[in-house]
Amino acid sequence: MLGLEGPCWVGPGPDGGLAVSEEFGDVRLFGSARQPLGSLGGWTGHTFGCPAGICSNSEGNVIVADKQRRQVTLFPRAGPPICLVSEGLGQPLGVACAPQDQLLVADAKDSSIKVYQGLKELA
Repeated sequence: MLGLEGPCWVGPGPDGGLAVSEEFGDVRLFGSARQPLGSLGGWTGHTFGCPAGICSNSEGNVIVADKQRRQVTLFPRAGPPICLVSEGLGQPLGVACAPQDQLLVADAKDSSIKVYQGLKELA
């Protein structure tokens, strides 16, 4: 996969593809055959500070931790981005979807893993 600008994190994308965050850039999506599909910023108009960790939930939505903006944002398959978490985050670097509708966020500022319940209710 060529043409990336400072790839930092890679994670599962929707429909068996990949999502790649670029330092101080955007998040690019690739299909299951690794073909470029586009970028989240390009599709939604969202401006990232410094996208870091990425995951996708069971509905195929992409979730991105932005360490510079200190927030975690959900990018639904349809519709505008939704800020899931911003309160209490110092430097979110990693994000994961866990069983039982939990969102896990690795926060480097205080060396913690924060667990948020009710992800579907947040979105």
